[in-house]
Amino acid sequence: MKLKEHIAAGAFHSSAERTDAPKCHPETRVAVQDEVVSWICHGDSDDVPKEIMWVTGPAGSGKTAIMGSVADTCEGKGTLGATHFFSSFSASVDRRSKRYLVPTLAYQFVRHKAMTQVADRILSAVEDNPAIFEQNLQVQFDQLILEPLRACRDRPLLPEWPKVILIDGLDECEADQYHDTTRSDLSPRSKEDDQIEILSVLKKAASDPDFPFRIVIASRPEHCIKHFFTDVANSVTRELFLDEKYDPDADMELFLESKFTIIRRQCRLPSSWPREDVRRALIANASGQFIYVATVGRFMAESTGDPDQLLNQVLQLPGSKTIGNPLAPLDALYTHILSSSPDSHLSILWLNLMFRERFLDPAFNGGLPAAFVRLFLESYSGQASHAFRNLNSLVFIPSVEADNSSYGLYHKSLVDFLQEGSRSGNLYVESKAVLELLVDRYLHLWKGRGPERSLTPKEQKIFYQGFFSVIILTVFSTDSRIGLDEIILSCDVAWWVQYYLQENGPDGIGTLETIKNLFMIVHQMVSVIV
Repeated sequence: MKLKEHIAAGAFHSSAERTDAPKCHPETRVAVQDEVVSWICHGDSDDVPKEIMWVTGPAGSGKTAIMGSVADTCEGKGTLGATHFFSSFSASVDRRSKRYLVPTLAYQFVRHKAMTQVADRILSAVEDNPAIFEQNLQVQFDQLILEPLRACRDRPLLPEWPKVILIDGLDECEADQYHDTTRSDLSPRSKEDDQIEILSVLKKAASDPDFPFRIVIASRPEHCIKHFFTDVANSVTRELFLDEKYDPDADMELFLESKFTIIRRQCRLPSSWPREDVRRALIANASGQFIYVATVGRFMAESTGDPDQLLNQVLQLPGSKTIGNPLAPLDALYTHILSSSPDSHLSILWLNLMFRERFLDPAFNGGLPAAFVRLFLESYSGQASHAFRNLNSLVFIPSVEADNSSYGLYHKSLVDFLQEGSRSGNLYVESKAVLELLVDRYLHLWKGRGPERSLTPKEQKIFYQGFFSVIILTVFSTDSRIGLDEIILSCDVAWWVQYYLQENGPDGIGTLETIKNLFMIVHQMVSVIV
C-alpha cells in the first residue's frame, strides 16, 4: 500500500514505540478524562457547541498521559477515529514532522472497520495522485480526507462511525526545511510556522459541514499556539487548562500512596509511613506537576538506602513556598539526582549529546542501541555504567546484555532543565562543549577505525551500523575545533569505504550516499583547513 510508506506508525497511540509511554495511574485524572470523553460523545448538546478542544498546561502536568488514557477509552467505546502523538525527541524523525500527519490520519481511517466506503476513496486518491505526499498540508488534507468524506456524504453515517481525532504534543512538531539552510539570504522555516500551518488546516476542517469528527489537541501553552486558539480559532475552540479545578493534588496523593505501599511492603514499614505532613509537603512542592511526584516515586524506588533518609533528602531541597517559583522544586530535585552521579559533569555532557544526536528515545524503542552508544562514548569499558550510576530515576538505562534496547529519558522536562542555564545553574553545559565532544569522539573513532578494545562479531555489527548512520557533515564546517589538519589527514577514508562495501556490497541500501558523505567530510575539512 503506497499510503503506508508515508505514515508515522510510531505516532499511533497503540504503537510499539509508545509501549512505555505514560498513562494515567488508576483512579487518577478521572475528572479530566471524563470531561474530555463527555465532550467527545455529547458536545453537540452544549449551549455553544465547539468542534475543537485544546488540552493545555505546563510541562509535567500530565497532558500526554491523559491523551493516552483518553485514546484507550475512546477505542473501547468505538469512538476513536485516529491519533497522532508528536514527539520531539523520538529517534523516529516522522514523529517530529508535519509531513506525516495527514497520511497517518488517513491510514487509520482506511484501517477502520466502520469506514470502508471512505477507505476506498482514500486509496483511489493516492492512486490518482501518487505525488500527493509532496504537496502542501492543505492539499493533502483536502484530497486524502475531506474529499473522500464528501464523496460519502449522501450515505448515512453508521452508528459505529468514530467521533474523534486526537493529536498530542503539537508543540513538539519541528520545522521542515525546503531549501538550502546554509544560504544566508533565506530565512529558515520555524517550528512555529509548521505548527500554525497544522492548526490552520485543522480549523478549516472543523468548520467544514462534511467533516464529522471532533478534534482534541494537546500541547503546552506556547505563545504561537495560545495566540491561534485565542485570536484565530476562538469560535470553534474549547480550552481545557490543567489547573487546580481538576484537583491534581488528590490524584497525586493516590499516586504517591501506591508507590509508598510498595516501599512499605519491601522494607516492612508501618502503615503510617510516611507521616501525613511529609505527604502534604511533597504534594505542595509538585505545584500541580505530576512529573515531580513521578520522579520522587522513581527516586525512592531506584535508590538504595534507608527510605526515611531518601525522603529527607527530597524534603530538604528548596520548596515552591519558599522560592515562589513552581518549577523550583522540580529543578532542585533534578539537580540533586544529577549531582549524585560519580561524574556529574560527564554524565550531563553525555545526556546533552545523546539528546542532540537522537541517541536516546523516551519510548525506549526508537533510539540507537545502547551498545552502540556505549561504544561511541566510552573511553574505557564500563565508563557509562559509572557515569550514569544513581541516575535511574531520570534515565532508562538498559542492562549491558540488552544490546538492542535504547537509553531513554522518562520526561522531556529534563531536557528543558538541562538546556536552560537559568534553571540548571552550575550544571548547565554550553552547546559548544557538547559539539566539541561529539567531534572529538567521532574523529577519534574514525582515526582509530573504531573503538580501542577488540569487539565481538555482534558488537562489530552494532557499532559500525550505528557509526555509518550518524555520519556528521555540518559539524565539520564549524569553527568548534581548531588545528584538525593532522587528524583529518590521518583518517583512512579508503579503509572505511572498503569496510562499508564489504559489509553492505556495492548495491547495499545507502552505499553510494554513505561513501559520498565520507569523502565530503574530508573535502569540507580540507576546505576549512586551507
